[in-house]
Amino acid sequence: MSPLLVKPKKDSDTYHSISPESANWEYLNFEARQLKLGAQWKWDTEENELVIVLLSGNFKVTSDKGNWETVNGRKDVFSGVAHTLYLPRNTNFTLEATSANLDIAYGWCAVDEDFPPKFVTPEDTPVVIFGGDNATRQFNDLVPPGFGCSKMVCREVYTPSGNWSSFPAHKHDERILDDEGNVLEPVQEETYFYKFQKPEAYAIQQVYTKDRSLDEIVRPRHDDVVMIPKGFHPVVAEHGFHCYYLNFLAGTDQCLANTTDPDHEWIYDSWSEKDKRLPLVTAEMNKK
Repeated sequence: MSPLLVKPKKDSDTYHSISPESANWEYLNFEARQLKLGAQWKWDTEENELVIVLLSGNFKVTSDKGNWETVNGRKDVFSGVAHTLYLPRNTNFTLEATSANLDIAYGWCAVDEDFPPKFVTPEDTPVVIFGGDNATRQFNDLVPPGFGCSKMVCREVYTPSGNWSSFPAHKHDERILDDEGNVLEPVQEETYFYKFQKPEAYAIQQVYTKDRSLDEIVRPRHDDVVMIPKGFHPVVAEHGFHCYYLNFLAGTDQCLANTTDPDHEWIYDSWSEKDKRLPLVTAEMNKK
């Protein structure tokens, strides 16, 4: 099995735990956790900023920076849009499950700036239909560029059955600035956390560098994580099954700038229409 593909842990509430040490990179930490009704998770962010994403269920958070509660959490990632909670450095909090089966994912990284906490509901989450033809997908921008944080970026992506995603292939592993000092490409580490509607479903993801010193093809299934330390990283969803993945990114800059594989750049001008199956989820679905 590729070292980039991480399978979920069995018999553990924290079924994923990826750190700079385990991933052999510098910035990004990622975990996924399931809690039963009334169970609590207590934590101190210390020198890190933290982003918590509600995958399914409901929770309430009490902290020394404020209190928040979800009331219309989705039953799964294909039944609505996420609630997102951003917490800054030096926040002591308790998260409690207020539903029978709570599923959350969260990413964090060390920072040297302070920003206010922010709770984003499904109704306030920007939704973008991007791409075209059989490379159309849906972005729910949970923590987009300009969010008001130091390094974290977070987005959930819905790719319809048979479509390509993260395509044309792109990378963000070299910091490049233009003449005015604007970031054309940052150094960012990234996790792809996958969910599917059925256990037999899968996606196919390639991770490669131009010189092919890294060239891996992996087949993530439900609850798998693919780590992107560098290189281009396109995805295709298996025919017959819609694909969900949650991206956390952290690195030198809080942005989504990237460099497209020059062999694929022409594809941007080739699209003639959007896939009419999108959007796959809306904030209205959270109310049902």
